[in-house]
Amino acid sequence: MKVQVASNWRRLRELLRESPPSPEQIAQRLRAVEKDVVLPVKAVFVLILAYHLFFSQLFEEMKLPPYTGQQIVEAFFLVYLAINIGVSITLFRYKQLPIVVVQRIVFVASFFDALFLALLFVTGFVQGGWSSILYWVFLGLIVRNALSTPRAVPQIVLNVSVIVLYLLSGIMEPYIHTARDESDTNPDSPEGLALRVIVLLLMAACCYGLQVLFEKQRRAVEEAREFGARQEQLHSAGRLAAQIAHQIKNPLGIINNAAYSLQRALEQGRNCDVQQVAIIREEVERSDQILTKLMGYAQLAEGKIERLHPADELDRAIAEVFPPRANYEAVVEKAYAPHLPVLFMQRGHLSEIIVNILQNGREATGGKGIIKVSAETGSEQSVVIRISDNGPGIPKSQIKKVFEAYFSTKEKGTGLGLSIVKHNVDIYGGRVWIESELGKGATFVVELPTRTFMKQQP
Repeated sequence: MKVQVASNWRRLRELLRESPPSPEQIAQRLRAVEKDVVLPVKAVFVLILAYHLFFSQLFEEMKLPPYTGQQIVEAFFLVYLAINIGVSITLFRYKQLPIVVVQRIVFVASFFDALFLALLFVTGFVQGGWSSILYWVFLGLIVRNALSTPRAVPQIVLNVSVIVLYLLSGIMEPYIHTARDESDTNPDSPEGLALRVIVLLLMAACCYGLQVLFEKQRRAVEEAREFGARQEQLHSAGRLAAQIAHQIKNPLGIINNAAYSLQRALEQGRNCDVQQVAIIREEVERSDQILTKLMGYAQLAEGKIERLHPADELDRAIAEVFPPRANYEAVVEKAYAPHLPVLFMQRGHLSEIIVNILQNGREATGGKGIIKVSAETGSEQSVVIRISDNGPGIPKSQIKKVFEAYFSTKEKGTGLGLSIVKHNVDIYGGRVWIESELGKGATFVVELPTRTFMKQQP
């Protein structure tokens, strides 16, 4: 029974696990919610409030001493107005600021909105106690926070703050207004207050849950499209490569046979140009290598695109290159950023990329050095993988050659490992480069895009 409960709880946690939008999508959401909706509503609210504070005799009818109540609200109103002017400037210039800065400014502004409403509640600016119209504004703030703040922790902090401020303002209001008549006593019962707080809590939970579900659905649709696009790209490349190889392979075979016949003629003492024969065979061999490599694309159609988690694939490759039973003295240090985007690739291609680089680092250090493996989110939701070693490093004159086929600095090296890395990275539109200095080790950097065509417009 306990095992089933724990399993159900894990499933619920996985279901409600946040998958925050990309920075571009967050910027679009802030523009749509804060700039296009919240900002105009705030402007109307501020104008109405300014009229009542400075051009109306509303405070004369309040039970709190008029001067004290008006002084408190007016002072905080000026602060609130200054903050919102700054927020407005930020929203109109959000493209020139880092999205993280804009998010933090919106977070502070949202908190001050709730704080200012609570002050209006406490000072009696709006009559009616817990059941006043401000209660519905607090509900609106919760919905607004869910839309403007998609990340779990900031959103929960904001909505809990809204509920606490509502509760505290309702509790403090009767004690501050000690001069009220009995007829003005807060008519709300504890049961009514508890019901309203429960509604606020349910609203906060529902907003977060719906946001997570909608975001998961959106990502599922995008990933399905990306999955199909990647698979179709590889199938197209495979069909094209197979067709080209089929058309060129036979003529090259004929050329090779002719060159062989010419060589035999030379061996029998006939007059032939040996240099021309050597050139023919050399070019045929080089063309055959190119076609053999090109035919590797034909195998792409045989595999399947999968939804790969970079951290899991890195761990799998490390276990393959440094198996525990092999007792390598090398130390592998891992540093994976949280919430890495998934990659849509054939598992074999990604494994070849990581394994070949790790093997290169293991051989460079003699299996006794330090290998550092890190992964982080790059620009436009790409994944950047860095694999470093503290080996002898690579001379600058050789860095550009290491990805060429059959080039190797090792005595027993085939020169194919890093060319396979370059080949597999290029298939998916990625990049790979080396950062190295003699005596300071080498770092291989692989950047793999997670999307083929679905890039958000700023």
